[in-house]
Amino acid sequence: MEQGKRHGGAQTPGIFITFEGGEGAGKSTHIRFLAEALESHGREVLCLREPGGTSIGEDLRAIVLDPENSALSDEAELLIYEAARAQIVNEVIAPALARGAVVLCDRFFDSTIAYQVFGRGLDRAFVEAANRFACQGVRPDRTVLLTVGDCAEKGLERATHQVGADRLELEGASFHARVNAGFMEIAAAEPDRIRIVASADRKSDTARKVFAALSDIFTWMADPAVADEAFFGKIEKSYYGNKKSAASSGGDVRGSEGGSLDG
Repeated sequence: MEQGKRHGGAQTPGIFITFEGGEGAGKSTHIRFLAEALESHGREVLCLREPGGTSIGEDLRAIVLDPENSALSDEAELLIYEAARAQIVNEVIAPALARGAVVLCDRFFDSTIAYQVFGRGLDRAFVEAANRFACQGVRPDRTVLLTVGDCAEKGLERATHQVGADRLELEGASFHARVNAGFMEIAAAEPDRIRIVASADRKSDTARKVFAALSDIFTWMADPAVADEAFFGKIEKSYYGNKKSAASSGGDVRGSEGGSLDG
């Protein structure tokens, strides 16, 4: 893996791509597949998740997602997310971008607006100010919003069919319907940054849409000689779909530092 790859004496710019969406959208699967493709084209890639991605962030993640912590207030929940974000930006994301890496992150500040503003009903101006404080000027170059249709129950079923529901997943369909509606409103306000990708029945079909959403940044993705049927067919293999494989073993996921992906 190349670190800070240079072309003609100039360092390749770092690129920050976030994946957003409600529960069960398949973000981690497509992040893994995209990371492998980018690495094969010579880029250093870090796969991260929020909250998490650092030792401190993973501890905070455990608190906020633990179903036993049902007494956690909405305000405390927000501040835990922002604390984890401030840590991962400072410790991992900003340094990686500075050296020219591609950073792929499962959730970022859009999730905070969707979940804490649209889902919880917290004041949007305050949450946006907290986001700006935690992000320290770091913003995604592109955001892929994965959707599973209008039915929140479908996404929850996909998210929890292998493992038990976490604290957020237990909030129920009406909460997650508000979250999903929030994501769509956020996307409508920033079409240049956020690209909506509807999940298809076949992962390979969804992957094609993801690559199309990024092809203006990585031009090789639009080349049919490179991204052909055999290329996308690889995502149908179990490796990409095993959402708990790396997280349960504590292992590294495509260059992640301090945290693995589990959706």
